[in-house]
Amino acid sequence: MAPSVLEITPLPEQTPPREPSPAEVEDGYYQPIPSRRWYSLILDILDPMTLRQRSSHAHPHHIFTDERPRTSLSAKKEQYVVTETPIPEPGPTPTLEKRHRVIAVIRLACILVPVTVLCLFGILHIVSFALNGHALLLQDDLDFLPDWGHPGKIGAGLAHYPTDATRDVMPIPVHSHNDYWRRIPLYEALHYGCTGVEADVWHVGDDLFVGHSTSALTPNRTFRSLYVDPLIALLDKQNPLTAFADTKNHGVFDEEPDQTLVLLVDLKTDGPTTFQKVQEQLEGLRSKGYLTYFNGTHTVPGAITVVGTGNTPFDLLTANTTYRDIFYDAPLGMLYEPSPITLTDLNVDPSLSNLAEIDDYHPSSAGQGKTGLPADTPASAFNATTSYYASLNFKRSVGRVWRGKLSERQMKIIRGQIRGAKKAGLKARYWNTPKWPVSLRNHIWHILVEEGVGMLNADDLEGAAIEDWRRWKHEWYV
Repeated sequence: MAPSVLEITPLPEQTPPREPSPAEVEDGYYQPIPSRRWYSLILDILDPMTLRQRSSHAHPHHIFTDERPRTSLSAKKEQYVVTETPIPEPGPTPTLEKRHRVIAVIRLACILVPVTVLCLFGILHIVSFALNGHALLLQDDLDFLPDWGHPGKIGAGLAHYPTDATRDVMPIPVHSHNDYWRRIPLYEALHYGCTGVEADVWHVGDDLFVGHSTSALTPNRTFRSLYVDPLIALLDKQNPLTAFADTKNHGVFDEEPDQTLVLLVDLKTDGPTTFQKVQEQLEGLRSKGYLTYFNGTHTVPGAITVVGTGNTPFDLLTANTTYRDIFYDAPLGMLYEPSPITLTDLNVDPSLSNLAEIDDYHPSSAGQGKTGLPADTPASAFNATTSYYASLNFKRSVGRVWRGKLSERQMKIIRGQIRGAKKAGLKARYWNTPKWPVSLRNHIWHILVEEGVGMLNADDLEGAAIEDWRRWKHEWYV
């Protein structure tokens, strides 16, 4: 209710009422009303409720009187009319209105945003329960016949197979980079299904030690103890001597026995002497027929494919033309193959298109496979009879990835390198790819897979294992 101001206006002076006659008084026609004091009148004036109540009964020509004139000791008194005048409320200014609107929006957002987030999480929880809730309601598979195969129980002697070492492991085309750094070298990679492991070997004294640097070497972490001997023991289990076993050697993966495991040996010390020592320590795998080898005419696949990199001497590796069981890690940069699509094929004027630079890439060393390689070695020397991998440093060859996206030039380099590796019959492998942020790493991985890379180099094995690599089976995944 809007506030108001009381205005008191005196009434025009009126003729004093006449005195009643004795007969009127006697008949009861007129009874005098006691006079009111001045301060009671002021209180009535200041009290709007009292005024309203009294005004509803007041005489139209007299204030604070009954319907008939009243008499008092003072025959002549001033009469007043009280009028209520509403005071206009000051309207809000535009700035104040805008501020109020902003505050209202902020208050509304503070309420709606948390409520919306909670609702979204609730919806996701409901959807997740709808999709996977059966696992909470149904009995877990592990609880079904928990004593199966135990002595004296149902299925006694039937619970295990001779090849259970890698049971239920699905091999994936992922290379365990610097595998010796894992908490459990070799076995952790096999647990995730990696089909490639890597060992940095140092020839010190009369043995080969494994480590990233000389300060990390220990007497018990040798090439034999970490890789050669465990692989022999594992392959012996996968190829048991039974009346049912055939003559074909099975690989380490029970799920796909024909899948080979790549053992990448990075020679850190003198190439020729370290290479000779590696050949000696591979004799246990060689004598059992577990190694992939070249017989002079073609390559015979085996359970383990040994690939030399780092200081591996290419000339010594290829010196034997009739038998070799160590293959080379070729420099992928030298195998760059230009796109078969030319401006002539596209019927495009070079002056009107940027396609004129389609073959401007010049292969560089890219820091891979050049250490033990003679300077005059042609790219044609790297093929399926001499090499297995074709690798290079991603950051040095392709460059940095800006704003989370590969440029057209970078895509052209990747496609040309992978095209050249496929033409030579080799598996392209990029190392030193972006590791962080994880979204960028996964983005680069997916691009490499889509472009046909032969092996995905990974440090995070769990992150690589959750991807769906089965689509490679009929392409480059052998």
